[in-house]
Formats: sequence, structure tokens, C-alpha cells
Amino acid sequence: MAEVETAGTEQAGERRTVAAAVNAAVEAAAPLAEAISIMARLRGPGGCPWDREQTFDSIKRHTLEETYEVFDAIERRAWPELKDELGDLLLQVLFYAQMASEAGHFDIADVAASLNAKLVRRHPHVFPPQEGPNAGRLAEAADAGAVLRNWEQIKRTEKRAAAAQRPGSDGSGGSGAASALDDIPRAMPAVLEAGKLGSRAAKVGFDWPDADGLFAKLQEEIAELHAEAAKGDAARSELVEEELGDLLFTAVNLARHLEVDAESALRSATAKFRRRFRAMEASAGGFDALALLSPGELDALWNQAKRELDAVAPGGVKA
Repeated sequence: MAEVETAGTEQAGERRTVAAAVNAAVEAAAPLAEAISIMARLRGPGGCPWDREQTFDSIKRHTLEETYEVFDAIERRAWPELKDELGDLLLQVLFYAQMASEAGHFDIADVAASLNAKLVRRHPHVFPPQEGPNAGRLAEAADAGAVLRNWEQIKRTEKRAAAAQRPGSDGSGGSGAASALDDIPRAMPAVLEAGKLGSRAAKVGFDWPDADGLFAKLQEEIAELHAEAAKGDAARSELVEEELGDLLFTAVNLARHLEVDAESALRSATAKFRRRFRAMEASAGGFDALALLSPGELDALWNQAKRELDAVAPGGVKA
């Protein structure tokens, strides 16, 4: 009886969730349609000269900037700002879709339809199993780990099918064959790219067995970097850069093994440096005043800033 009541409660909760989603979709429809219309007008005859001049290449840097502004608002828990930043990010999507529509490639409706199909296709544990390679996977996603594995397997199947349909694809697996790393963009931030590359390689067992191996590798890379840097030969600067790159790549993979997001860890470190350096400036009387101090005096100010700011701040976050 209790099981029946539990099932009934869950079904009622699911119905409320679906109803809320439907209401949200209805409320969003008009503002989204207006945003699409505004974007079309800005790009159309008599629209904004700046917007009409833009191309895919000219606005892509703005997309990256807007993405980082979303990250920043989330990290600061600045919810009103996050609302605005998400709007700016949505603008980038509308901009690309409008330009693609003008070129006859696709439009915003195609973007949404493609997303919807992908979400349903990759969540067979939520939506009724479809016909095709994903059918029958409903019982395979008992927990979050199983969901992720299922998602990755479906994604790989999709990519193999897409690769097979490309012109000139013969599936021979020769030197020109597609790599499992091809869908990891080279244009993404290097820390993020390094983490994704390591994670993808780990899926076939090409990885360190545990974090201890990476700690040892880190020490090895530090020694190699130190050896190249100690030579002091300007002509070998490329080798120094290469060794530093190896060190950073190893550090990113260590973060993955420690279940730490390397990008977030580095952003936290840079934010901490900002706070401490700002405290140094305040103590010294400004940036220019810092330039007049000796290295020992600067170290003293830095240590003072650490003592003052490393106390636990409200919310349990170190300053």
C-alpha cells in the first residue's frame, strides 16, 4: 500500500512539474518571438548599421566574452546580473541564427528543433524509448553515473553516423579517419581543452591509474622545466615553452583525478590574488606607492594581506 501511495505521490509531482514547464513555455513564447523579431529588424533594411555589418567571425569574440560574464555572475551569486548576462548570451544565439537564416543555412526554429530532438534522443530513461539505436535503454539509467555513460554512448553513435554521411567518408580507419578528439574545439580555453582531452582519452583506459601517478609526473615535469630554464639559452625558449605546457597539462589532469574543475580552481586563485593585491595597494597608498617599496617590504605587505583576508568570510568562503 505504501508503495502505491509513493508512486501516486511521484506521479502527482511529475504532473505538477510538467504543468509548470508548460506554463513557463507559454509565458516565454511571446518575449522570445519579440526578441527574434527585433534581431531580424536590426539586421534588415533600415536596421542598425553596426548589426548589419557583423559576420560570424566578427561577433564570435563577443560570444566568448558573454560566456565568461555568465560565469562571473554565477560565481558571485549575482542573480539579477545573471539574468541580464543570460540575455546577452541568448542574443549571441539569435545573432548567429539570423545570419544563418539570411545565408539560407538554417533559422532559429531549426536550432530549437535540433536541440529538442537531441535532448529526447539522449534521454531515453526519461522519454519513451524511440525506435533505432537508443530504443530499449530505458532501464539502463538507474543513477547519474549510468545516465552519463548512456549519454556518452549515444553521443558516440550519433557522431559515427554523422561521420559516415560526410562526403568522402569511407570508414576505412586510415590516417585520414576521424578521431574521437575531433569534436573537442581547439578554440576553447586551453585549460578546458586539456581537461576534455584527458577525460576523453581516459574513456579507453589511456590515463594514470590514480592521482599518485600524476603527482610523480608533476614532479618530473617540474624537473624538466627547471633543467631547460636553467640553461639560460634564448634560442631554447621554445623548449622552455614546451616543458611549461607539459607541466600545465599534467596539472589539469591531476585536477581531473582529484575531481576538481581546473578552470574554476584557477579562476578562484586569480580572484584571491586580486583581493590580496588590492589590499596591498590599500595599505601602501596606491599602485604607484608599491613601486617604491623593496622586495622585502612587498613580501611583508603580501603576508599582511593574507593574514587579514584569509579569515573565513561570511558563507564559509576564504577571502
